This record gives sequence, structure tokens and C-alpha cells, in this order.
Amino acid sequence: MRGVNFFLMGLSLVTMSVSAADLTAQLTDFFKARYGENGTGADTLTVVVKTPQAQWPTCEAPQFSLPGNSRMWGNLSVAANCDRNRRYIQVQIQVTGDYLVAARMVARGAAITADDVKTAHGRLDTLPAMAVTSMTDVVDAVTLRDIPPGQPLTKMMVRQPWKVKAGDNVNVTASGDGFNVTSEGRAMNNATAAQLVRVRLNSGQIVSGKVGGDGNILISL
Repeated sequence: MRGVNFFLMGLSLVTMSVSAADLTAQLTDFFKARYGENGTGADTLTVVVKTPQAQWPTCEAPQFSLPGNSRMWGNLSVAANCDRNRRYIQVQIQVTGDYLVAARMVARGAAITADDVKTAHGRLDTLPAMAVTSMTDVVDAVTLRDIPPGQPLTKMMVRQPWKVKAGDNVNVTASGDGFNVTSEGRAMNNATAAQLVRVRLNSGQIVSGKVGGDGNILISL
């Protein structure tokens, strides 16, 4: 009888390890696809499932999803859907790849150049939130604080340069179904490309529009 119990226990452990391997493999494929869609490089990606097995999804091929604002690595909550049954799985995503650090002291208020940053390699999931992995995210951006050499860059340390400044004369284009109307005015606040800016038109009317890449203000009606 004892031998039977040991056999059943061993069979249970084998089944558990296979199930764990299947779930981990499916989650790994899910996150690798997500990285591909976001254009983020990762040399290695390891998924550690932290939720107890008793709370795992019951179907063989659950559909995974994440909130739109989820981080790319670290501790995450993944929704696993089996038909109408949804469960949440807590995972830790360990990622190794390239990220950017300051190559030298960069003073607050300076516009970052390519010579100010360099690439480092390591665990991305241990970096501060919103760490920068792409040069295009910081080159020409303006620093909001002093950044010492070797400091990993984050998007919270910089802002995009002002495309429009308060007091600038700007062109405003209002577009709708089959028409475009252009007028002139004066910007009432600073704004980067794609941000909203308030404009006092020459007529005295105040409108709000989005700053285009060319500095013109666009209003959709």
C-alpha cells in the first residue's frame, strides 16, 4: 500500500511539473510576441509564475491579455481567459537587454546629444520605472535634472523640446468634413509636438489645438 501511495505521489508530481512547463511556455511565447510588437529587444526572457497552481486557468490553451499601460518587465498581473472564466496570474518577467546610461555629466536644462549617452547591458527588470532603451526617446530631449555619468536614463528625467512657446505667433488650421480653415494667433502656453496648446486668435477668440510636427496648430471639428 505504501508503494502505491509513493507511486501516486510521484505521478502527481510529474503531472504538476508538466502543467507548470506548459503554462510557463505559453506565457513565454505570449511575452516574446508582445516584445516583438513593441519593437523592444530582449536577449533573454524568463517567466516566473508566482500564483499557486490551484489558482491557474483550467483550460489547456488560455488566452492571455494585459492592461494597455502594463510595464514591459518586472512583476505583472496577466489575465488568463478560458471561455467566460477569467483568472489572474501573477508573474515576474526577467529580461536581459540593452538600455541607455549617461556617458558623462549632463546638466539640468541641457538638450541631450548622442555623445551624452551610451549603451549598457543587463537586467532590464531591475532598472527604475520607464527606463530608456531607445536612443530616439532621449536625443534632443531636454533634461529635467542633473544626470551623473553611468546613471540609467528614464523618461521621467527628460521632456521633449518645446515646439511652441507662449507668445509665439502660430498658424491654426481647423479641419472638418470637407473643409479646412486657416487663421493666425498667439500661443498662450508652451507645448511639445502632439501636446495641446491654447491659442488666442487675432479675432480675440481662444481655441485649443494639437501641435503638429511643423509647429502649426491643428484642430479637428
